[in-house]
Amino acid sequence: MAPTVASEAAARQQHTGKAAALAARDASGHLAPLTITRRSTGDDDVAIKILYCGICHSDLHSIKNEWNNAMYPVVPGHEIAGVVTEVGKNVTKFKPGDRVGVGCMVNSCQSCASCDEGFENHCPGMIFTYNSVDHDGTISYGGYSSNVVVHERFVVRFPDGMPLDQGAPLLCAGITVYSPMKRHGLNVPGKHVGVVGLGGLGHVAVKFAKAFGMKVTVISSSPAKRQEALERLSADEFIVSKNEDEMTAAAATMDGIINTVSANIPMAPYMGLLKPYGKMIMVGLPDKTLEIPPFNLIMGSKTLAGSCIGGMRDTQEMLDVAAKHGVTADIEMVGADYVNTAMERLAKADVRYRFVIDIGNTLKSSE
Repeated sequence: MAPTVASEAAARQQHTGKAAALAARDASGHLAPLTITRRSTGDDDVAIKILYCGICHSDLHSIKNEWNNAMYPVVPGHEIAGVVTEVGKNVTKFKPGDRVGVGCMVNSCQSCASCDEGFENHCPGMIFTYNSVDHDGTISYGGYSSNVVVHERFVVRFPDGMPLDQGAPLLCAGITVYSPMKRHGLNVPGKHVGVVGLGGLGHVAVKFAKAFGMKVTVISSSPAKRQEALERLSADEFIVSKNEDEMTAAAATMDGIINTVSANIPMAPYMGLLKPYGKMIMVGLPDKTLEIPPFNLIMGSKTLAGSCIGGMRDTQEMLDVAAKHGVTADIEMVGADYVNTAMERLAKADVRYRFVIDIGNTLKSSE
């Protein structure tokens, strides 16, 4: 629902701060400098100077209005890392100078059953970090900007020793794979997990699975990724999904599979890799309806499930676990002036594995 003129006028009275930003103004998706407003730091808020922001594939979808929900101008970015500059009088968890992050959401109703359970990501009133109508009626702007003000509940702390640039993508990619792995028991030493796709999500899933002490098999359509998976990421096995012999040899060997790809792939062959009672977890988002014969679920009592990011407790826990085991994202750092080229490369899957914008050193004011 779009904000009303009255609500926008009221909100402007509270949005007295300014921020330099990169915004898309139409479905071309071209990002250009824009000065935006930020609300004043409220009693429960944390003001953050943004130093780094990861580029997620969702950002590309959003700026091009591929999900038909863009409210231009769109300032994307939900993998935010920076330092606290100010806190409200009720804030107890953070102080100026703390190293913090903001992920895919910046608020929720904070009172429903989902919020009470720590599942803010499933709250009907959840506010996305960008391109979402906030409680005051304004449109939320994301991390391709110099600063942001966020409710304390939706800020996480980066553990000591974790680099902010390599940690930023964990606030989307990390929690997206960590949460379902934890929830579905795919974090147990000795169990066997398959990871479909070796991109921004997949490479982090491999790292977490190895940190948990699991056997890891990467499943990819690209034979060229075999060496990367086995030698650099330390996966135990690699399967080319188009190779029927390799798929057949791995039948009924996996306790679970994390499917990270957004491509439209036939599900039946992948379900065949699962042991009885195995679980296929979808975290990628194909643009067409999944087709899977019921027989593939019933025989073997298998489960097909989905997962959408994670709640705030899980997000902080994910960062703490990542720091303990040295899990970070593999990144390519880019300047603000390179962001449109980065988007073009991302559309071609030409990145290993996550672009991160050096906001603090390269984003300039449009004024």
